[in-house]
Amino acid sequence: MTATNRAVRTRFAPSPTGSLHIGGLRTALFNWLYARHYNGQFILRIEDTDQKRFDPTALETLVEALRWAGLQWDEGPEAGGAYGPYVQSERLEHYQQRAQWLVDNGKAYKCFCTPERLRKVNEEKEARKEPSGYDRHCRTLTSEQVAEKEANGETYVIRFKMPLDGETVVRDAIRGETAFDNTTQQDAVILKSDGFPTYHLAHVVDDYLMEISHVMRAVEWFPSFPLHWQIWEAFGWEKPVFAHLPVMLNPNGKGKMSKRNPPKDKFGNIIPVMVHDYMRGGYLPEAMGNFLANIGWNFGEDREFFSMAEAIERFDLDRVNPANSAFPTEKLEWLNGEHIRHLATEELARRLKPVLEAAGLEVNVEVLLKVTPQVQSRIKTLNDVVPLAGFFFKETFTPPTPEQLPQKKMDVAQTRLVLEKAHERLSELNDFSLENQHSTMESLAGELGLSNGQLFGVLRVAVTGQQISTPLFETMDILGQAVSLERIKLALESLTNEAQKAL
Repeated sequence: MTATNRAVRTRFAPSPTGSLHIGGLRTALFNWLYARHYNGQFILRIEDTDQKRFDPTALETLVEALRWAGLQWDEGPEAGGAYGPYVQSERLEHYQQRAQWLVDNGKAYKCFCTPERLRKVNEEKEARKEPSGYDRHCRTLTSEQVAEKEANGETYVIRFKMPLDGETVVRDAIRGETAFDNTTQQDAVILKSDGFPTYHLAHVVDDYLMEISHVMRAVEWFPSFPLHWQIWEAFGWEKPVFAHLPVMLNPNGKGKMSKRNPPKDKFGNIIPVMVHDYMRGGYLPEAMGNFLANIGWNFGEDREFFSMAEAIERFDLDRVNPANSAFPTEKLEWLNGEHIRHLATEELARRLKPVLEAAGLEVNVEVLLKVTPQVQSRIKTLNDVVPLAGFFFKETFTPPTPEQLPQKKMDVAQTRLVLEKAHERLSELNDFSLENQHSTMESLAGELGLSNGQLFGVLRVAVTGQQISTPLFETMDILGQAVSLERIKLALESLTNEAQKAL
């Protein structure tokens, strides 16, 4: 049975060293889409063998980010499964046994070189202008020499024996065949002196034992691909299909998205690179999935907007572009706005509620359901609702200052007249419908020789306390006639008091 006709089992194997990088989420997404397309299994495996960088809180944030993105795993932490445990630090005996098997079968060897000797070797190589790396000093130790060193209590690591000549030809589903000159390869450490494996051994053992059919990972691992290929060969195991995914570059196309050197947009604003920043930033998981799928994969039909269900139906590796792709920030905002507009009113209201509450506002759900249609076509992120429509949910209303009320080419006297007349006309309306409000105020603007924009602008600031808000008449309809009139009156009093101070 070959990897291509096996049951599809993909995996995402992050290291719990911090929050999930946006590039990591894209890798998880591609694995998830592929598994779902072929009715396979998507596995979450935690690679925590780098104990120096281990962050005990990272697993929780990883799980939270994946769940937010909708990438539920079929096996792994919290989900269980027949191939567990799914945390590498709980699987040490597997790696130690396989490493010893490689040693026993002449595929690996124990290396007793101290850190001081390794530093000296590299310094000498640098002086000779040779590439750095281990000189294979312990590769030729006899069994008697090894036994003597062990009897003396010398610590050791286990290194894999790479072929000393010839080529390693690897196969990648995205990049085809590549030949690597074995003379340029290193005898890498596969088991450390503390009994923990390195990535090189651990992921091979786990992928075999968990019957992973397809390994999709970042192209940064491509230089290590010949080592991994040879480890698979050494064990004699059937290899999975490999696919090294393109790198996500900064928006300017230079350098990869990095948290150590975060990219900036054309205005100089820092572009987030961690998933939780986008979660807090008011982005929808549907939009993020749509956006990330577009970076390196092509839906076809020149379509950039699509649902995850549509992506699952189409996803395959033959449409993954091996070239690295830039991170188009503006496209994310556009897609997020589009996905917001495709939500049902009730669903959007449900997502807006915690955003408003996080801003310290007390949300009346009945009012929110009326406000939601007014913001739906105007916001690009969920967070945009706070500055646009947060005033609906404030416990107390702060009237605008006199300086805020006059519109372009208007003086204080004209502004006071607008407020007086508007209050008078709106008070007379027995039917406070949108149509009556609009026609009445439009007529008043004509009478006063003002544009609709000028008059409506004064009223918008008066009833909302801000220059930009939801549409004026829809806003007054939601607030109600009494509240709208009271706020216009407060604005008028503010201008009157200011005028009296000037006398």
